[in-house]
Amino acid sequence: MKQASPIRIMGIVNLTDDSYYAPSRLLGAGRERLVGHVGAMVAEGMDILDIGACSTRPGSRPVGAEVEWTRLQPALEAIREAFPDLEISIDTYWASVVRKAFEAIGPFLVNDISAGEDDPDMLPAVGALGLPYVAMHKKGTPATMQALTDYDDVVEDVFRYFEMFAERAAAHGISDWILDPGFGFAKTVEQNYRLLADLGRFRAFGRPILVGLSRKSMIYKPLGITPEEALPATQALHMAALERGASILRVHDVRPARETAALYATLSGSSSITSSQLP
Repeated sequence: MKQASPIRIMGIVNLTDDSYYAPSRLLGAGRERLVGHVGAMVAEGMDILDIGACSTRPGSRPVGAEVEWTRLQPALEAIREAFPDLEISIDTYWASVVRKAFEAIGPFLVNDISAGEDDPDMLPAVGALGLPYVAMHKKGTPATMQALTDYDDVVEDVFRYFEMFAERAAAHGISDWILDPGFGFAKTVEQNYRLLADLGRFRAFGRPILVGLSRKSMIYKPLGITPEEALPATQALHMAALERGASILRVHDVRPARETAALYATLSGSSSITSSQLP
């Protein structure tokens, strides 16, 4: 089994007009504002930039590969020029977008909410290009997934899903992949918390575990608040996820996540990070 990965913070940029957390939307922001926003996240301690051009919130509709690429291309080129060493993740389930992005900026991390199910050409493309890959669990599409929450046992069903994905990845020559259990995707609030409580079960795969909990409805609905009010509770769940083996936090708020990770590292005895060492 691979050794546990160091904690990394993945910051979110949405080139959309309908993502559920409005401050993350930068569609039409312009080059200067986009680069400034990314620069601020880098200064706050972001390790990976995750950029997407199609909302996948519950109920959302796809915009198509061509629209995605039209939105992504100028943004990717501006970001790569301004931050040549920044690790970039592209949130897409289209193989054609992956190929075009590779031609434009070179290697990057593919973040696919469908684990290759929405485009049958995705896994062959990732394998051929030798790219690292995030495989996420969901059922259905963002428009239908909230009606697809029947499981015998949500933890074991998702575990078996990744057992099958591991075989598919190997068949396509994908050796460098990250596991994302898909919080909020085809899961009830109760199922999300069951999955989080047993997140450590997925350590058996020996893969980095990515969690996307930031300001999601599993936080704000039980508390009767809005996504804008959900930052403190988000950090509480980030700590719980780190305690159970998460090594990548996908977040809207970089500095608070970095601080949570630093405190977890200190608590677990793996670091003596102080506030002076934070960005």
